Amino acid sequence: MSQPAAIHLSGVSKRYGRTLAVDDVSLSVAHGEVFGFLGPNGAGKSTIVKMVLGLTYPTAGEIEVLGQPVGSLAARAEVGYLPETFRFHDWLTASELLHFHARLARVSADVRSRRVRELLELVGLKDRANDRISTFSKGMMQRVGLAQALVGEPRLVILDEPTSALDPIGRRDVRDRIRELGECGVTVFLNSHLLSEVEQVCDRVAIIDHGSIVAEGKLDELLNAQEIELRAGEGAEAAARETLGEGGVRHINGRLRVRVANDDETARLIRRMIEAGVPVYDVRQVGDSLEDLFVRVAERGDV
Repeated sequence: MSQPAAIHLSGVSKRYGRTLAVDDVSLSVAHGEVFGFLGPNGAGKSTIVKMVLGLTYPTAGEIEVLGQPVGSLAARAEVGYLPETFRFHDWLTASELLHFHARLARVSADVRSRRVRELLELVGLKDRANDRISTFSKGMMQRVGLAQALVGEPRLVILDEPTSALDPIGRRDVRDRIRELGECGVTVFLNSHLLSEVEQVCDRVAIIDHGSIVAEGKLDELLNAQEIELRAGEGAEAAARETLGEGGVRHINGRLRVRVANDDETARLIRRMIEAGVPVYDVRQVGDSLEDLFVRVAERGDV
């Protein structure tokens, strides 16, 4: 019998009065997967996260979390969450805060202190364990937030913009932690506007717009558009259009960008240019970035 998905939405819709915030969304996130959830502001991301957490309920459809009905105590006990906007008890020290959350998560007393020490070291705050939260920078608060999301050793971690306040070193550290969680079998549901971060850590992504999923899949499948950039002499553009047709030929930063179907088509184009006496100085293969895909979806509603 196959293991149930870590997150499963089936035909989920959510209305707020006359406003349809989420429209018939079906989505599955596998156990141990690092899943990126993307979309422009107002697309429905936050509403779906709230429903997965059991903070609000769908108008229609069904949601299961870790094989349990959404909002059940069994599901909530194994979910860690870092919201985008949070505020901790700033009169507590970092260690006291994590001990408090560990007790809330019912971490046994015999492992609580060890768990808190490990997490503070994990997020780079070992030396600030006894400093009050009120003295922390926004980036340090973000690190504490990540630690509290992990304190109960959850099977599913939902992270909402976890690197937004961090410097490049801090973002790299968080990326490393996310990869480690996935390698250890923890499911990570990552909501972020930093698309380069998502591209580096996620196995699959979904993009939501106007309440509906408009793109979903493995990154290497979604970003499979293959193009080549050429630095070539006079006649290169004409040769490209003659060989491949009018579509998919354009100039970017003084170089010729050509969309090709496969490597054989690239070889055919280069051969045609050489036969036509067009000097070819440089050729390199390029592909879409996640940002390219996201912009296309946001602007045109398709991929």
